[in-house]
Amino acid sequence: MARRVLSDTQHSESIAKQLSERHNGILDEVIAAVESNDIVVVGMAQNPHCGKARRALDEAGLTFTYLEYGSYFSAWSERLAIKMWSGWPQFPQVFVKGMLMGGNADLRRGLEDGSVKARLSGD
Repeated sequence: MARRVLSDTQHSESIAKQLSERHNGILDEVIAAVESNDIVVVGMAQNPHCGKARRALDEAGLTFTYLEYGSYFSAWSERLAIKMWSGWPQFPQVFVKGMLMGGNADLRRGLEDGSVKARLSGD
Protein backbone atom coordinates (compact mmCIF):
# COMPACT_ATOMS: atom_id res chain seq x y z
CA MET A 1 0.00 0.00 0.00
CA ALA A 2 1.41 3.36 -1.01
CA ARG A 3 1.81 6.09 1.57
CA ARG A 4 -0.33 9.12 0.86
CA VAL A 5 1.76 12.16 0.03
CA LEU A 6 1.01 15.38 -1.75
CA SER A 7 1.53 14.92 -5.48
CA ASP A 8 4.53 16.61 -7.05
CA THR A 9 2.09 18.35 -9.41
CA GLN A 10 0.61 20.08 -6.36
CA HIS A 11 3.90 21.79 -5.43
CA SER A 12 4.63 25.24 -6.76
CA GLU A 13 7.88 25.54 -8.68
CA SER A 14 9.63 27.31 -5.79
CA ILE A 15 8.45 24.72 -3.24
CA ALA A 16 9.51 21.84 -5.51
CA LYS A 17 12.98 23.38 -5.78
CA GLN A 18 13.25 23.83 -2.00
CA LEU A 19 12.12 20.25 -1.36
CA SER A 20 14.57 18.84 -3.88
CA GLU A 21 17.49 20.65 -2.21
CA ARG A 22 16.58 20.18 1.45
CA HIS A 23 19.46 18.60 3.38
CA ASN A 24 20.67 16.49 0.47
CA GLY A 25 24.02 15.89 2.19
CA ILE A 26 22.33 14.28 5.20
CA LEU A 27 20.01 12.24 2.99
CA ASP A 28 22.92 11.11 0.80
CA GLU A 29 24.75 9.96 3.94
CA VAL A 30 21.74 8.01 5.25
CA ILE A 31 20.94 6.47 1.86
CA ALA A 32 24.58 5.43 1.32
CA ALA A 33 24.68 3.81 4.77
CA VAL A 34 21.38 1.97 4.20
CA GLU A 35 22.58 0.72 0.81
CA SER A 36 26.00 -0.44 2.02
CA ASN A 37 25.32 -1.87 5.50
CA ASP A 38 23.17 -4.78 6.62
CA ILE A 39 21.76 -2.92 9.64
CA VAL A 40 21.56 0.84 10.11
CA VAL A 41 20.10 2.68 13.08
CA VAL A 42 19.41 6.36 12.48
CA GLY A 43 18.98 8.15 15.77
CA MET A 44 19.45 11.22 17.87
CA ALA A 45 21.06 12.10 21.19
CA GLN A 46 18.93 12.13 24.35
CA ASN A 47 16.31 9.79 22.88
CA PRO A 48 16.26 6.68 25.11
CA HIS A 49 14.67 4.53 22.39
CA CYS A 50 17.75 4.94 20.19
CA GLY A 51 19.97 3.56 22.94
CA LYS A 52 17.54 0.72 23.61
CA ALA A 53 17.57 -0.28 19.94
CA ARG A 54 21.37 -0.30 19.87
CA ARG A 55 21.51 -2.38 23.07
CA ALA A 56 19.01 -4.88 21.62
CA LEU A 57 21.21 -5.32 18.54
CA ASP A 58 24.32 -5.67 20.70
CA GLU A 59 22.58 -8.29 22.86
CA ALA A 60 21.56 -10.18 19.71
CA GLY A 61 25.19 -10.14 18.57
CA LEU A 62 24.37 -8.16 15.44
CA THR A 63 26.74 -5.60 13.94
CA PHE A 64 25.19 -2.30 12.90
CA THR A 65 26.00 1.20 11.76
CA TYR A 66 24.71 4.05 13.90
CA LEU A 67 24.10 7.53 12.51
CA GLU A 68 23.18 10.27 14.98
CA TYR A 69 21.70 13.63 14.04
CA GLY A 70 21.41 16.19 16.80
CA SER A 71 19.29 16.04 19.92
CA TYR A 72 15.97 17.36 21.08
CA PHE A 73 17.60 20.80 21.01
CA SER A 74 19.42 20.70 17.67
CA ALA A 75 19.30 19.43 14.09
CA TRP A 76 15.50 19.18 14.05
CA SER A 77 15.41 20.32 10.40
CA GLU A 78 17.88 17.63 9.34
CA ARG A 79 15.87 14.96 11.16
CA LEU A 80 12.69 16.26 9.53
CA ALA A 81 14.28 15.73 6.10
CA ILE A 82 15.06 12.12 7.08
CA LYS A 83 11.48 11.61 8.29
CA MET A 84 10.10 13.03 5.05
CA TRP A 85 12.37 10.73 3.03
CA SER A 86 11.55 7.55 4.97
CA GLY A 87 7.96 8.35 5.84
CA TRP A 88 8.61 7.20 9.42
CA PRO A 89 7.67 9.87 11.99
CA GLN A 90 10.07 9.03 14.81
CA PHE A 91 13.54 7.92 15.84
CA PRO A 92 15.22 5.58 15.86
CA GLN A 93 14.73 4.42 12.31
CA VAL A 94 16.05 0.89 11.92
CA PHE A 95 16.89 -0.44 8.46
CA VAL A 96 17.71 -4.10 7.78
CA LYS A 97 19.07 -4.96 4.35
CA GLY A 98 17.67 -1.69 3.00
CA MET A 99 14.18 -2.15 4.46
CA LEU A 100 12.79 0.17 7.11
CA MET A 101 11.80 -2.11 9.99
CA GLY A 102 10.49 0.72 12.20
CA GLY A 103 11.66 1.91 15.60
CA ASN A 104 12.83 0.30 18.81
CA ALA A 105 9.63 -1.62 19.59
CA ASP A 106 9.40 -2.88 16.00
CA LEU A 107 13.04 -3.97 16.08
CA ARG A 108 12.53 -5.86 19.35
CA ARG A 109 9.48 -7.65 17.92
CA GLY A 110 11.50 -8.53 14.82
CA LEU A 111 14.32 -9.91 16.94
CA GLU A 112 11.88 -11.98 18.98
CA ASP A 113 9.90 -13.40 16.05
CA GLY A 114 12.99 -14.02 13.89
CA SER A 115 12.03 -11.67 11.07
CA VAL A 116 15.20 -9.58 11.47
CA LYS A 117 17.48 -12.60 11.17
CA ALA A 118 15.35 -13.95 8.29
CA ARG A 119 15.76 -10.65 6.45
CA LEU A 120 19.51 -10.73 7.09
CA SER A 121 19.79 -14.24 5.68
CA GLY A 122 17.61 -13.42 2.68
CA ASP A 123 14.73 -15.75 3.63
